[in-house]
Amino acid sequence: MSQIALSCDTPAERRLKAVRLRGARALREAQALRYRVFSSEFDAQLNGADQGLDMDDYDRHCAHIGVRDLNTGALVATTRLLDHRAAQRLGRFYSEEEFALDGLDNLQGPVLEIGRTCVDPDYRNGGTIAVLWSELAEVLNEGGYRYLMGCASIPMRDGGIQARAVMQRLRDRYLCQENLRAEPKTPLPPMEVPDNLTAELPPLLKAYMRLGAKICGEPCWDPDFGVADVFILLKRDELCPRYARHFKAAV
Repeated sequence: MSQIALSCDTPAERRLKAVRLRGARALREAQALRYRVFSSEFDAQLNGADQGLDMDDYDRHCAHIGVRDLNTGALVATTRLLDHRAAQRLGRFYSEEEFALDGLDNLQGPVLEIGRTCVDPDYRNGGTIAVLWSELAEVLNEGGYRYLMGCASIPMRDGGIQARAVMQRLRDRYLCQENLRAEPKTPLPPMEVPDNLTAELPPLLKAYMRLGAKICGEPCWDPDFGVADVFILLKRDELCPRYARHFKAAV
């Protein structure tokens, strides 16, 4: 398990530790954090909302990891991981609800899908993500996974202007369909935007791109979350050297 001490605005030093979330109680912690983040930031329509939880049928098939603040005991970040064996039992990866994945069966090596990643707003910094990434690296190493894939979201509260501006940047620098093509089942509605329109990449999407991930096609409209989801694929042996320290156990 990875641990890091971070400075903060309070007299006590913030101490963060990566954890494996096992058992029903830990899973409910993750589901509660996901609910707080997704409902407040995306106004998402979530299963389990009446209980203050974000829950679905995939949760019980996934491994769950997170970051805990040791000073308070609070879970401050989480993500879930679905490997190829569990996906075979389910009959699909979660991403396949949104995308037709042409080439998935031809990927050479084990695949791990990442999803439902969220971080408490008070802990959104490089340190928290580094702790979460280091635990993800442990999982990649233990399973010998060659590919990491999943979806990263772009808010659509502005009607899609930011999503289209972000996609202009992604197509120029990060589009690669050599290994896999992701065709959205619900494409974004057409909209004309200026070629010189710029927008900041959402933090999680930026983190994936810095690691060396590529996008495999156009985004899918997710009305339940009010976001445009972009499918990303990271080939482990193409990990960006600058950020490989977060994955030192996996390379």
